[in-house]
Amino acid sequence: MSDKTTTTPPSATTAAALPVGLLALLTVTNALNFVDRNLLASFANFLKPELNLTDTQFGLLTGLVFLVFYAVAGLFMGMLADLSHRPRLIAGAVAVWSALTAISGMARGFISLAIPRALIGIGESALTPSAMSLLADRVHPSRMGLASAIYYMGVPIGTGAGLLIAGYLGPAIGWRNCFYVLGAVGLVLALAFLFVRDPRPKREAQHTKGPGFLVQTRLLGDALKRSPALVATICGGVALHIGIGAAQFDQLWFVAERGFERAHIAQLAGYITVVAGVAGNLFGGFIGDWWQQKMKSGRPMMLALLILVTMPLALAYRVVPADSPFFLIGMGIGIFQLAAFYGPTFSTVQELAPPGARATVTAFYILCLNVVGLGIGITGAGWVIDQFRDAGAAQPYTASVLVFTAISALAIPAFVLAGRWTKRDVARNAGG
Repeated sequence: MSDKTTTTPPSATTAAALPVGLLALLTVTNALNFVDRNLLASFANFLKPELNLTDTQFGLLTGLVFLVFYAVAGLFMGMLADLSHRPRLIAGAVAVWSALTAISGMARGFISLAIPRALIGIGESALTPSAMSLLADRVHPSRMGLASAIYYMGVPIGTGAGLLIAGYLGPAIGWRNCFYVLGAVGLVLALAFLFVRDPRPKREAQHTKGPGFLVQTRLLGDALKRSPALVATICGGVALHIGIGAAQFDQLWFVAERGFERAHIAQLAGYITVVAGVAGNLFGGFIGDWWQQKMKSGRPMMLALLILVTMPLALAYRVVPADSPFFLIGMGIGIFQLAAFYGPTFSTVQELAPPGARATVTAFYILCLNVVGLGIGITGAGWVIDQFRDAGAAQPYTASVLVFTAISALAIPAFVLAGRWTKRDVARNAGG
């Protein structure tokens, strides 16, 4: 079955234009997505002692309990996005995860928090595959890196906002009331998507009954077979996310091993995350697009060089004392590096995916990032921290995060290969 009749990319005459309204709405929604997703990490020093959680349990709640449901459901949500009205799918997903965020505020222990967290993962899994597919139908390929980076500004903005909420509102109204308020905000935002038009022509819509999901699965398999660059990009993202996963314990590390007061460090980390993260997103978007147009290699090569330069700084930041000037600089550099990842890799995935399966391929990429990358990073780090502590290590959080940050350096060779192969694979796919 050919996919050549699917949505045609925007013409070159529209290359300078970005769909500002749609992009703004999707970015705000993605920011809320990451506020809700990172609530447990943001409020770690508030809810972990109240619910009497071990580090392993905390790692499961922020890791596999959420991520397995998020990623596996996301693959089906990606296929559904390729087969249905995407804005309505997003509206339903936002409403579901927001209601479950509010329910999470009622938790009394591990199980009563694990159940809604798992279901939140199912709701949140529909957003990015649908959003990236919508943008790919509205944005010229030469600007897709920038559009992806703007959408993914929701990551640092949402993560930073969650920390600021924990730092300012946590002591004032408690973590439970914060969960209730955020759930209500999401329910209101969901209504906005009922007024968004899906640019995919109705005549190209496929039916969810019959072989639709089987066709999407075949298109996904074909895309992976045809494009080594796509496989290498996925592997690089997975490796990088192992380090990102271990960083979910940062708020606990700041307090337990660097001596910060829990509200103060949440506020400080929130500001740094927003500023450095937005700067990293814009850098990755602009420089990635420039690199794709001017250099012989693809966008992932730029990422490989960036990680190579910043990785030593990210490791050094973990061992300097908290009063060192480099401590805050190192924190900012690490966040900048991670934020710069999104625009180049997600735009590369969109370029290498068949037009009729963009959301499906994106969902598979997210599945790999979360189940393999974050799953190993978060859950593994929680287990390793408990092992270091049982062995009498003076700084179990520091030791664990150093190990997982070093593992994430495997992203460098993967992105080098992806960068070398990207333009070749794009040209091959265009030629059929």
